Amino acid sequence: MRSALNRRAFLQNAIRTPVGKMTMRPNAHGELVSLLAYGAMRLPTIDGNQAGLDWGGSPAPIDKPEVFAQVDWAIEHGVNLFDTSPCYCRGESEGMLGEALARHPRNKWYVSTKLSNFAPETQTAAASEKMYRTSLELLRTDHVDYYHLHAVGMGGFEAFKKRYLDNGMLDFCVKERAAGRIRNLGFSFHGERKVWDWLIERHEQYKWDFALIQLNYVDWRHGHALNERNQDAELLYGELVERNIPVFVMEPLQGGKLAKFDYGVAEKLAPLDPEATPAKWAMRFAGSPPKVLSVISGMTFREHLEENVTTFSPLKPVDDREKAALEAAAEELVSARVVPCTACQYCMPCPYGLDIPGILGVLNRALGEKRLPDPKSPDFEKQRRQFLLDYELSVPEPLRRADHCTGCNRCQPHCPQTIDIPREIQRVDGIVERLRI
Repeated sequence: MRSALNRRAFLQNAIRTPVGKMTMRPNAHGELVSLLAYGAMRLPTIDGNQAGLDWGGSPAPIDKPEVFAQVDWAIEHGVNLFDTSPCYCRGESEGMLGEALARHPRNKWYVSTKLSNFAPETQTAAASEKMYRTSLELLRTDHVDYYHLHAVGMGGFEAFKKRYLDNGMLDFCVKERAAGRIRNLGFSFHGERKVWDWLIERHEQYKWDFALIQLNYVDWRHGHALNERNQDAELLYGELVERNIPVFVMEPLQGGKLAKFDYGVAEKLAPLDPEATPAKWAMRFAGSPPKVLSVISGMTFREHLEENVTTFSPLKPVDDREKAALEAAAEELVSARVVPCTACQYCMPCPYGLDIPGILGVLNRALGEKRLPDPKSPDFEKQRRQFLLDYELSVPEPLRRADHCTGCNRCQPHCPQTIDIPREIQRVDGIVERLRI
């Protein structure tokens, strides 16, 4: 069963990705947008890893020839939406993507970027306007096709007010849209219901052209169960459809968790399609709601891009039987009570050097695969060795491991999922200490 769901095997056995078959959907202006969008949040680096946000990922230079090759291949195969932000890839994403896209006619692509004024020093009107104009320069364009109020809800309503209302930036963006320098204005949403209600209730005033929400087959009905601050994607999607606001999707793979093999999930999905990878199932679900305009996926490696393009060329929407199987798989994953970390790296850098996403990833893999070491289990010794080996391989530098957490709590306010990060880090440290016998 494992080999049947292996991503590389899927690509080796798949027919050549067809050209001209990408599923397209109309935006608010009647323009056709590719259902798959190229996310430039984790661009490849020359050491074979990925660049993260302003503060995370590999320190190696971005692999410019590989990025160019991916962008060229994506456009050739029908992808015409490319998503970035000033804070992606150490601040290099917009410039790299802009250089790659400028080699193609402007009518062949749409670009999406964001007002990522998270730091207090970027929240004045002057600093925020400078960030916006810098985005235009780096992207080598005189207009942005999709401009986001980035991560609204993160930090609560007061943070939203400081970033977009008190400084007049929302009104500024509306004027830029009227001038044609912003073609579509919307927001990406992270959890806080009060902010969501404020935005939705003012749709007639601001006429949102889109909204970006976290949508996958787990968060569809279990987002709130996983994190009480979050909303179920089914609910958010329904409210957007009711107001005729086009929907963008983020986290279709839940930070990569839904692309990993899980025996409990495989038991439910493999009988329906033994050749489908976990990623293909998740991407098909994310693209199936008819009012989803585009699914944004951060694709570091060529094989990710090729598989996702193949999945959407054209998309085969999930049917009722498959929806039921995916819901059963979601319940299986929710029952494991994994930490809702999507490895977004907003919590980084840790002032004490911890690899927070790496540490939480070890815990989630053990929970998701039902192999958290249990002293009462006859397989305890095997579980113990496996957990410690995964921990040492995932966080190879001892100084970056859980036992160096001081509980300073600098990380938690930055987490879009509002995870109690120090508590979960201490949980891992306690497990490791008990297993080192």
